[in-house]
Amino acid sequence: MTRKKRKIFKKKGKVIKDLTRNIFKILNEDSSKFYNYKQIAAKLNVSDTDGKTQILKKLAELKANKKIKEVDRGKFQINEDRKYSIGTLDITSNGNGYFVTDDYENDIFIPNINLGKGLHGDVVRAYVYKRKRSHKLEADVVEVIERAKTEFVGVLQKSKNFGFVICDNHKMYADIFISQNKMNIAEHGDKVQATISDWPENSKNPFGKITTVLGKPGDHNTEMHSILLEYDLPYEFEPEVEKEAQELPIEITDKEIAKRRDMRNDLTFTIDPKDAKDFDDALSFTKLENGNYEIGIHIADVSHYLQPKTILDDEAYDRATSVYLVDRVVPMLPEMLSNGVCSLRPNEEKLTFSAVFEINEKAQIKKQWFGRTVTYSDQRFAYEEAQYIIENCKLSDDVQPFTMPENVSITDSAYEVKAEVVEATLQLDKLAKILRKKRMKQGAISFDRVEVKFNLDEEANPVGVFFKSSKDANKLIEEFMLLANRKVAEYIGSKQGKPSNKTFIYRVHDEPDVEKLASLQNIISKFGYKINTETKESTSESLNQLLNDVQGKAESNMIETLAIRSMSKAVYTTQNIGHYGLAFDYYSHFTSPIRRYPDVMTHRLLQLYLDGGESPKADPYEEKCKHSSKREELASKAERSSIKYMQVKYMQDHKDEVFEGVITGVTEWGIYVEITKNKCEGMVRIRDIKSDYYIFDEDQYAIVGQSTKHMYQLGDDVKVQVKKTDLERKHLDFNLIED
Repeated sequence: MTRKKRKIFKKKGKVIKDLTRNIFKILNEDSSKFYNYKQIAAKLNVSDTDGKTQILKKLAELKANKKIKEVDRGKFQINEDRKYSIGTLDITSNGNGYFVTDDYENDIFIPNINLGKGLHGDVVRAYVYKRKRSHKLEADVVEVIERAKTEFVGVLQKSKNFGFVICDNHKMYADIFISQNKMNIAEHGDKVQATISDWPENSKNPFGKITTVLGKPGDHNTEMHSILLEYDLPYEFEPEVEKEAQELPIEITDKEIAKRRDMRNDLTFTIDPKDAKDFDDALSFTKLENGNYEIGIHIADVSHYLQPKTILDDEAYDRATSVYLVDRVVPMLPEMLSNGVCSLRPNEEKLTFSAVFEINEKAQIKKQWFGRTVTYSDQRFAYEEAQYIIENCKLSDDVQPFTMPENVSITDSAYEVKAEVVEATLQLDKLAKILRKKRMKQGAISFDRVEVKFNLDEEANPVGVFFKSSKDANKLIEEFMLLANRKVAEYIGSKQGKPSNKTFIYRVHDEPDVEKLASLQNIISKFGYKINTETKESTSESLNQLLNDVQGKAESNMIETLAIRSMSKAVYTTQNIGHYGLAFDYYSHFTSPIRRYPDVMTHRLLQLYLDGGESPKADPYEEKCKHSSKREELASKAERSSIKYMQVKYMQDHKDEVFEGVITGVTEWGIYVEITKNKCEGMVRIRDIKSDYYIFDEDQYAIVGQSTKHMYQLGDDVKVQVKKTDLERKHLDFNLIED
């Protein structure tokens, strides 16, 4: 498929995906007009037969649901009589909400009084109407169809015969009423988990019961467990899950080895973070007689141990992902599997699933092979160790052994690295850099963000903050993992350059939203930057230039965050549309089955097709993809919440210090400031700025003094001091130090 055809195909795919909204957009432009399917297709730039057929089917569906009406044969008009729609609630932090539905182009405002006991994320039926004065649409929730969430974490405020749970979740606008006999063993002030059981018609508060007493607010483990439970993430395995894991047969038998490609004699090593315990992947390296290299990407064969329709598999699917908090990992699999039998630890034979490539000096793929293997890891490196080799050794005809110094070694003592391992590391680094350069030239976007990390004491208190950036050793592993993921997806998804229609698990990333890119442009223009959104290619090229230009600047973290937010979210699906951010037409997740359930599904389907099996139905896998994407999102939110908690905790001990920062957000109630040296973000409330009465100016992303006309604008450098730290709500308040 040519680049031009691919672009047209993706654009058409987006139009069809948002078909309901696009049809309503056309019909709402003038509700007195009517259109046939050909006119609608023309307005949507859909010219192919398949696209027109989908439009016809959608029009018939909307007519059957009485959302549009057929005024003449084949001619359709908006149904002005329709008043009720089904959609989801998006609650804001101030207690109001928005009604999100396919029936209308834009989200519809719902004042708090009209929420009808609906909570954030609920599926609801709402009555939509126009306000008399402004004629703007508003909605009134008339029925809650499905609750998104019934369990909440908060603090119990206890009276003599009853209590209320004040929820941590800022989108939960109602406290939960707890009667005396539903309090479990909770005491006043305890952090608890409560489940909503009822919401009586005449009550402004839902009724519930306390299911778990977590401990006292501010206690470290209590807060970490609270974060996990708030996002419906478990923090321990049930006994029956652990029991099934312990009873798994783990011996690698000769019979099992005979079924696999034996690669135990190939030079193999892992490169991971120094504190890693689960090693998903290893690389093997062999020089071939023809001058090329055979490089194996070996992945833990989790699917050999994790069999469908078992307690273990059900638990792994429910979790769908490991969760990485600041001070701990909550694994998808019990430790016996994740850190033990599946982990590719050094000097141990392991069952693996491998992608093996013959690659030449120009990083061109000459041959590929996929299948189950047995491997033996000769060496374990931390990223810092591999990076030290890359920075201090050179490729030559006579590479020598290398002494890893004590201050770099993860063993805390110097040791010798064999010459063949040094050569393999350097050659892999060289090839990875060629692969990365090709990828960037094809339009991939480079988000090399700095990670905030904490030095923790024995009680997990933060005693220092440091930044972790991606170096050559990290990028070496990244490129070969990307190669395996891409080639596995191509192997199954493409047949002679065309989609194969086989059911498979893809990791897809849609093109950026035009409105979000426009908003990004408005903000970055304040700093003298710009992006060119004329074409897909110019967009990715200018985004890369932007990310390069802001490196090391005070505004870098803010602009990188805004750029990421302008992107679509990557998700799992059986419907392939390619991966925009990586510039791949086919992409999957194959390389981390210890910590991601979609990779387990990928392994199972790949083996099915390698064995000559028929393609299974897509629908069950699509459901599993949606579940996995949702769990990934929750895990990501929990991770961010734990970082925010640790930042607030760290700042508790720095209340007397004055910090330099940059304004990262402006609202009608205050400005957000990010401290430059530790990336902690907090709020300066307008009411706390005493030098003038400041007013929010939305157009200039600023607050402006009414008398002095002095302006505090997005991106301005300021000085702040900690005013208040709130661990329970993970919030920082700053005082502005004015000149």
